[in-house]
Amino acid sequence: MGRIVMKILTWLVFYACTVVAAGTAFWFVGDLNANNWVEPAIAPPAWVFGPVWTTLYIMIATSAYRISQAKRNEFKALALALWSLQMCLNTLWTPVFFGAFDLWGAFYIIIGLWITIGAYTVISWRIDRWAAWLFVPYWAWVSFATVLNYAYISVN
Repeated sequence: MGRIVMKILTWLVFYACTVVAAGTAFWFVGDLNANNWVEPAIAPPAWVFGPVWTTLYIMIATSAYRISQAKRNEFKALALALWSLQMCLNTLWTPVFFGAFDLWGAFYIIIGLWITIGAYTVISWRIDRWAAWLFVPYWAWVSFATVLNYAYISVN
């Protein structure tokens, strides 16, 4: 296989990981009113989530791809481990929040996710600054999602 084909396949593997995370939304996202939950005032309209997450997942995959293609670096393995951990936490949050309707459990997961995204961003900065910058919008969105998760706890 040619070098370009391998690079494309590598990026597709990282993107496939994000597709798995996104797939949990299709299985678990339901009507939050089914539990008679009150929607916080800061909750955005439902249509916002699709375009935002699609864009973020492309950036998340591209960041990991850039790290994987970077020159040897003592932090590369740690960065990829943190990337994998944040994907696991990202994937886990949706069924806990929407499937189990466990607001506190989801809150603890999203705090871990926020910390992991931050750690990945700091570590990846030492390897590839574009990879780090690609995570900044994700970190900002998860910061908002953390506040929103807590807002759901507060009003319910």
